[in-house]
Amino acid sequence: MLPIAVRRRPKTLVNAALLLGALALPAAARIYERVEVRGAAFIPPDDIRRTCGALEEIPLEAAELAEVERCLMSTGVFERVSVTGQGDALVIDVTEVEQRPGRIEAAIAWVNDRSLTGTLSYEQYNLLPDTFSAVHGDFSRDAKSFDIGLYRPDAFGPGLHFGIDILGQRSNFSDLAFSVRSHQAEFYLAATPTEATRIEYGIGWRDHRLFGLDADASPLLYQEQGQIEAPFLRLGFSHGDKGKAGGLFLRFEQFLWNLGTSRPTSETRLELASRHVLGRGTLLMLGLDGGMVAGLSGNDTTALDRVFPGGDSFRGFAPRGIGPADGDDFLGGNRHLVVSAEVQRDLGKAMGVAFRGGIFADIGSVWGLDDTLGGRIDDDAHIRSSIGLSLTFDIAQTPVSLYAAVPVRHQPQDERQVFGLSVNARF
Repeated sequence: MLPIAVRRRPKTLVNAALLLGALALPAAARIYERVEVRGAAFIPPDDIRRTCGALEEIPLEAAELAEVERCLMSTGVFERVSVTGQGDALVIDVTEVEQRPGRIEAAIAWVNDRSLTGTLSYEQYNLLPDTFSAVHGDFSRDAKSFDIGLYRPDAFGPGLHFGIDILGQRSNFSDLAFSVRSHQAEFYLAATPTEATRIEYGIGWRDHRLFGLDADASPLLYQEQGQIEAPFLRLGFSHGDKGKAGGLFLRFEQFLWNLGTSRPTSETRLELASRHVLGRGTLLMLGLDGGMVAGLSGNDTTALDRVFPGGDSFRGFAPRGIGPADGDDFLGGNRHLVVSAEVQRDLGKAMGVAFRGGIFADIGSVWGLDDTLGGRIDDDAHIRSSIGLSLTFDIAQTPVSLYAAVPVRHQPQDERQVFGLSVNARF
């Protein structure tokens, strides 16, 4: 589903409740283990939950619930908002505004994997009847991308939706010995048999190109350079809610690339996430990210297919800075698996800003090449691991997330990154 970005508007009364974690609760205050969003057809539930600050595992009185309603209504994207407690759940029930003539949003962000990035997006509902339209672009020194999407809910009956995505990307990262250009168009059907379950079936066309190799790049990359245009198929399945405490979120995707060519390729992606309440204001967050690619006709994969973990996906290591390498050239891997665990706790307020701190550990590996140049390249599954501290807060309605991580197990050629920062300012 195509997202609508909701401007974050933390409110004083909501965030002030973070200070009460260590105090006796007023008689009318309640703590909710999870936040459930109902009625949202286009806006992602996670965006709605985060718009007005932390709501889970903090004491909330009737005044705070009313403030959350006013905060959400102030975004201008809802006709109606109701916030009520139902058992251990805080239920946010919304009715979205049919957006016409549309909305333009710009943002400047610091992203670990791309550095300083500018974003421009346009969103409109009913440009075509009952259809959500969106155009999104990201621009940084090393990478540029765009996404044009159309999405019509219940296009073929209740719970059966239709969408079109057109994507483009061009990257020339200074830490890689090659450049990539990719264009892709996809038609897809989405079924939502339950509120928590989504199944997607997609068919499309992709134009993929590896070019601009450094003069001293690995011979393997020179073998893999070139362009391929071909149709593809996609199956996606997701279940659960990432923002729900006590639940399990699962996302699975299966791609069949380059169909009808001599280089058909299978790609499988898997993501698991879970949040558990350990005590008042304390959460345990567990995550797993893995995948594999393989040629289906005895063909080798290329750097266009393989995965390059690091940065935010494996804290303590630089983006695209681990895995099989030939000299200074990282080549990616056919398989990867990263597992993370983090305990986060509300730290209260300082100078009017609410802070949340955490301690985490990441462990995993990326490995496997079809061609090791006669054993010259080590593509074994060497385990890497790291530990670190994280801190998140908002400044002038701008979310800030930072961490410091130290690799515990690593390989000599790995590129390390001790500090990570993510800032996203919307206008």
